Amino acid sequence: MAEVITMPRLSDTMTEGKVAKWHKKVGDKVKEGDILAEIETDKAVQDFESEVEGTLLYVGVEEGSAAAVDSVLAIIGNEGEDISGLTGGAAAPSAGSEEKKSEEQPKTEVVETASAEVPAGVEVITMPRLSDTMTEGKVAKWHKNVGDTVKEGDLLAEIETDKAVQDFESEFNGVLLKQGVEEGGAAPVDSVLAIIGPEGTDVSAVGAPKASAPASEKPAEQKTEAKTEEKASPAANTSSSDRVAISPLAKKMAQDKGVDINAVQGSGENGRIVKKDIENYQPAAKPAASAPAASAAAQVAVNFVQGEDTETPNSQVRNIIAKRLSESKFSAPHYYLMVEINMDKAIEARKEINSIPDTKISFNDMIIKATAIALRKHPQVNSSWAGDKIIHRGNINIGVAVAIPDGLVVPVLKNTDQMSYTQISASVKDMASRAKSKGLKANEMEGSTFSISNLGMFGIETFTSIINQPNSAILSVGAIIEKPIVKNGQIVVGNTMKLSLACDHRVVDGATGAQFLQTLRTYLENPLTLLL
Repeated sequence: MAEVITMPRLSDTMTEGKVAKWHKKVGDKVKEGDILAEIETDKAVQDFESEVEGTLLYVGVEEGSAAAVDSVLAIIGNEGEDISGLTGGAAAPSAGSEEKKSEEQPKTEVVETASAEVPAGVEVITMPRLSDTMTEGKVAKWHKNVGDTVKEGDLLAEIETDKAVQDFESEFNGVLLKQGVEEGGAAPVDSVLAIIGPEGTDVSAVGAPKASAPASEKPAEQKTEAKTEEKASPAANTSSSDRVAISPLAKKMAQDKGVDINAVQGSGENGRIVKKDIENYQPAAKPAASAPAASAAAQVAVNFVQGEDTETPNSQVRNIIAKRLSESKFSAPHYYLMVEINMDKAIEARKEINSIPDTKISFNDMIIKATAIALRKHPQVNSSWAGDKIIHRGNINIGVAVAIPDGLVVPVLKNTDQMSYTQISASVKDMASRAKSKGLKANEMEGSTFSISNLGMFGIETFTSIINQPNSAILSVGAIIEKPIVKNGQIVVGNTMKLSLACDHRVVDGATGAQFLQTLRTYLENPLTLLL
């Protein structure tokens, strides 16, 4: 029977996805685990693997085009199978022919109502509310299949909320009798997620309201210049034609640990990467990236042609960046505080630290560390505006702005105040590298409580930034400049750096922001105070 594959929600803020590249054409055989397409979200380009086997019968979104989450992405089934009922009467397009897709009416949501009492010993598990703003959950992955024995504490499924993907454990013992939501499907909070009970129990008539994913909901497609967009989109250049053989468990472990699977040698059958390969993996030492190399991540170069106007279609990332920055600039009353720092002692401290074998930190690492410690003393700056209240964050998570060809992303260092210089340095380099190749996970760009943007490596002496919501402040870091300064009544050559703090006046008053900068200045001008 044909399976309808819908546009997945690959991040908590994703509302539509763009097909950067199809790896399968209509008529191609598809196996479970094959890369079906590359989907560009509002944050990254991610490989989308097939969870079913069969023949690709229908493509619902053209390469280079976008579609809403849960709209029809593709249909996979048996070769020659009639899928007119799933496509609103449209025949499956032949490979290489021009596709004509008609607008389809949204399919009415199917609701199954309870028609029998729950048998003795049977437990109905409903979709949990895993966050205060969650209204529905998506089953990212089932860890138990129907018929499997389930024990209390066993991992039942991975549930994707509006904020993150969380493991969901069973609270009961028994056999999994029914899955109320298919893997990849979504359902409202409190609808049936699963039914557990004694083996052989008939639960076919048991079912609290359960929503099935709309099979043929599909927005009207817009005609786009697909060929032009293919050339302009950086996503096409980031794809890899070689598929890495890796088990699902090993892949998840690699994602959690931030391991590049292309660098892992597999010990399984035919070189397949398995669990123990990830557990035993030791990354090779990498040469420290120099700061000027960051210029390569600036906006995609556009060729100038005299007298000819050209266009570059916006990526999902740039559209979301534009939306968020506009919301921040026009909703938060920004004001700016600037201070000049004497960096002479910081320069000497960095030389001494980098003289230690296998240690290499940057001035940016020192600024991040000093900022995190300063936020401890000024928790008001580490807060967020929430309408009728101000939320004082219990963790210090610093977002570090990284330039990518599509604009700007902000990977987050969790619990930055508890990290050492070397941990900060390694994390920033790793996340910056993966950001530029669109390899960051969604949860690595969420949860920041304060942000830092550094343009000093480009020679910019001073600038101001737009606050990264829901933060209440962002620090802009300029270049270290050698110039004459007055020291002990004498004019001498010194090294100075200008910092600019953009604040949301609803949360951070002028005096509070000034006191924070004063503390930060003390830490940077006297680096030993960070050890106290």
